[in-house]
Amino acid sequence: MAEELTVGRLVNTHGIRGEIKILSHTDFPDVRFAPGKKLLVIPADGSPKFEVIVESAREHKGMFIAKLKGYTNINQIEKYKGSLLKVPGDDLVELPENEYYFHHIVGCEVYTDEDGSKPLGTITDILQPGANDVWVVKPAKGQDILIPVINDVVLDVDIAAKKITVHLMEGLLP
Repeated sequence: MAEELTVGRLVNTHGIRGEIKILSHTDFPDVRFAPGKKLLVIPADGSPKFEVIVESAREHKGMFIAKLKGYTNINQIEKYKGSLLKVPGDDLVELPENEYYFHHIVGCEVYTDEDGSKPLGTITDILQPGANDVWVVKPAKGQDILIPVINDVVLDVDIAAKKITVHLMEGLLP
């Protein structure tokens, strides 16, 4: 089975009728918390995970207030505060062309357009400082290389082969 993806955290109860506040960890909360959607609850206390079904959800002050099927009062849901909400790793929302999930990019080998035979390094992290993402590339030796994710630099992304080809503009290498 594919690795599970975290889509939110149960942070608090809301009212006395079993609703719960969810801090979203997804770019697609309207999809993930839609009525009828199945989610896995990973309890904070280490007890076994279990599946729930979203009955209803709405956005409220930067969070989502959700009603889960079968939970009708605060006492039933309160014990799950702090728990993670996950979905199966293969339950991905389709992205537009030239957009990728972080977990698809991290671990890819980076090659340059000048010397495509030996890798520049492996992507270990993705930074989001502002206008565009920045890939952190760990070379075999030396300090990390920061690659801005812009069209002039990123030439080709092959997720299946875990291979990315970049054009190193002047000043990118340390």
